[in-house]
Amino acid sequence: MVNQGRMIIYAAIAGLLAMLGGITWYASLDNPKLETAEIDLGDVAIVNVNSIDRRASLDVGFKIKNPSDKPFTISNISYELYGNGKLLGKGQYSNEDVPLPGRAIFSTNVEIELPSRFQLIPTTENSDVYDAIVNREPVQYSAKGVVTVESAWSLVEKQFDVSQ
Repeated sequence: MVNQGRMIIYAAIAGLLAMLGGITWYASLDNPKLETAEIDLGDVAIVNVNSIDRRASLDVGFKIKNPSDKPFTISNISYELYGNGKLLGKGQYSNEDVPLPGRAIFSTNVEIELPSRFQLIPTTENSDVYDAIVNREPVQYSAKGVVTVESAWSLVEKQFDVSQ
């Protein structure tokens, strides 16, 4: 015969697991709307050139748009920046340390450009593009990477490949 105390414990554990499963299922309902987030490459502008160390700082903007009716925020954008088809390096926009209510909220049909500071260091592969950027010659920029889209209950990592 099964002890009544054990039955209560088993029922409590089963109820807890069912509740956790329900929360996970409810949170996943936002995922299709979060995946509709649109990202595009905004302005890329030179900010500072250090000719002694041969480095340059660029401001890279990412335009984010929300076509759905579900508000969201962006916590992270990890990307590789290309100039004239050559890899310039890796960069990141992050506000993961900012609580959800303190971040920019993307409501329906809202487009916001998020800035990212990019440190450009010339290599043997990209030295010609570095010189073109520093001399303010026209450069065709592109970026690819992963953007993290968050709502109050869920988050989605979406890959992107964009160019100007």
